[in-house]
Amino acid sequence: MANPPDTLAGLKLLLEAIERREADISLGSSSRRVLTALIEAPQRAAVSSISELAEQLGVNPSTFSRLAQKLGYGGFSKFQDVFRRELTEGRSFYSDQASRLLAPANGSGDSIGQLTRLGRQESANMASMIEQVDCADFDATVELLTSARRVRIHGMRQFNSLALFMAYALGMLRPDVAPLDAARQGVADALAQLDEGDVLVVASCFPYTPSVLATAEVAAKHGIKVIALTDSGSSPLARIARYSFYVPNQSLFFSNSMCAFMLLAEGILSAVASRLGEASVAALKHREALITELNASL
Repeated sequence: MANPPDTLAGLKLLLEAIERREADISLGSSSRRVLTALIEAPQRAAVSSISELAEQLGVNPSTFSRLAQKLGYGGFSKFQDVFRRELTEGRSFYSDQASRLLAPANGSGDSIGQLTRLGRQESANMASMIEQVDCADFDATVELLTSARRVRIHGMRQFNSLALFMAYALGMLRPDVAPLDAARQGVADALAQLDEGDVLVVASCFPYTPSVLATAEVAAKHGIKVIALTDSGSSPLARIARYSFYVPNQSLFFSNSMCAFMLLAEGILSAVASRLGEASVAALKHREALITELNASL
């Protein structure tokens, strides 16, 4: 199929055509059952990983990849984008996430049970994130964060906390590091202070913040080296950034899960400290001396 449906409504019409044998696509009974289940639960289809969906629907994970290819999407991530757009356009991502907490299967009313399941999910997210890290890209990112003249870090909403953390921690090791708009004068003014070859780290995941995407795109256009912390290869940041790192974040949490993102940030920062060697130790000692002086003067 040259142009598979890009909306949930279009996907429903395609399924109806397949069932009436009016479409030039042949699906087995298992694939039709899976497609029907995904259409009936678009929120689940949008935020769950292949392994989670396979477990929930009792099929092999490869079923979803084959289904996506037969429908003309090329891969599961492009297929999943249909469901993600449905949630984004409906502006119901967070409330839909919260509704999952009420499902009996997720331990509704059992706080310790929810905590246990959440812990297992976050552990799986972190393990999957580590498995997806490209060693060459990781080393290149560490080198950029070590040697670039200026480094700025940008995230909105809850990713602002990640940006602040990374800026603070990296600033402990080397000079000229800050959140992109630390002075609150606007992103345009902040980008104007960066030159070609400087580095911008951006963080966002589904549902992606449009202003963060625009900032990354403009920065890359002007020769600023963009590093993205995002959720998958289908993320719009992945096509913009020089280096991208993919962080699974499916969990019971009612918003985007941050645990694996924080682990990735800590791993990158620790590697920068190691790369700087004695210079990082000297920078930390200087900071400790200043803290001691300020405490003595208070």
